[in-house]
Amino acid sequence: MKSNVQVFIFVIILGVVTSVLLLGADALTSERIIANREAELQSTILDAYGVTYTFGNISTVFEDRVEVVTVDDFTFYVDKETSAVSYVFEGSGLWGPIVGIISLEADFETILSITIFQQQETPGLGGRVAERRYLDTFAGVKMVPVIVITRDGADGPNEADAITGATGTSTAFENILNASYDAHRSAWLSVQNGG
Repeated sequence: MKSNVQVFIFVIILGVVTSVLLLGADALTSERIIANREAELQSTILDAYGVTYTFGNISTVFEDRVEVVTVDDFTFYVDKETSAVSYVFEGSGLWGPIVGIISLEADFETILSITIFQQQETPGLGGRVAERRYLDTFAGVKMVPVIVITRDGADGPNEADAITGATGTSTAFENILNASYDAHRSAWLSVQNGG
């Protein structure tokens, strides 16, 4: 009986010590994690705009080159030189959320680039939605009237190829891009029209 009590006390002490260590590690790294996420967002936008930077000067270059415009709940990142526009999109993929950033030319219709930050699709199939090689095929594709991700070969100005063997992910990605674009387009047009 006495040894059971000792084991119980040991487990409690071990649990408390481990919890304190984990909370301490979280407190020490939370600011760095936030800074790294911000740097990832900034580097993605600067890369889309073709701006040269280093990780030592990324914040300064971003501040000098990109204007952050907020309308209602929407945030836009506008290239001060070319008027290209970026925004973060998010939606439900086949197996979980897909979160990324899309950059559009000044016409707010033509895709410059897409980058995926988070996805939970099947590795080797739907997970290819985050691969640079696949995302690069969207450059130059128009978002209007809607983007169409097709298995039949993309040959229209608003068409892109689907991921082979991942029809569900391709359809979900198409829906995410179109829904996000519709919402952001309305907000962006209100900015352009002085609203």
